Amino acid sequence: MEKLGLKIDFGLGSLADKRKENLLNAIYVGSIFIILAVVYYIHISDNLWSDLVNFFTSLKLSVVPSTGLSLPAPANPAAHINLYVAAFQFALAVGILEIIILLLRVGFHSPVPRKAETIENIVFWLGASYLTITYLVNMTIPSEWFVFWAGIILIFGLALISRAFVLLAKR
Repeated sequence: MEKLGLKIDFGLGSLADKRKENLLNAIYVGSIFIILAVVYYIHISDNLWSDLVNFFTSLKLSVVPSTGLSLPAPANPAAHINLYVAAFQFALAVGILEIIILLLRVGFHSPVPRKAETIENIVFWLGASYLTITYLVNMTIPSEWFVFWAGIILIFGLALISRAFVLLAKR
């Protein structure tokens, strides 16, 4: 940012780098708890806790289409839309939080590996939120449950590659 003539100073210049990272970690963990509480509060009238219990009790082994492999899947995946919406809201909120943390890391001049980790988290959480709203909330056929999990594995790979590119660009 300084190369562009912009200098961000949060008044924390006197803090040691380890203290800055500890501060960012505390902000991150505290924000995750706040996000969990807000998502739960939004869905409290929908009885989210019962939906979560019902989801896990409805899991059964189902054959993955075009394979002989059996994996856990809800008996009726479309019956858990409220839970999927809450998962979408959580993933989206964490993705936005990760963007804020990245901006703070840039402002605090965090080490590049920490920024790369945050970029990896941004890709994962925003990708997970997209997949949740696309494949779970709008689920029309049960096989989309397995497509969702294949997509999560794909997003995880993309997140790792994004981290590698950031670390590579540092060199």
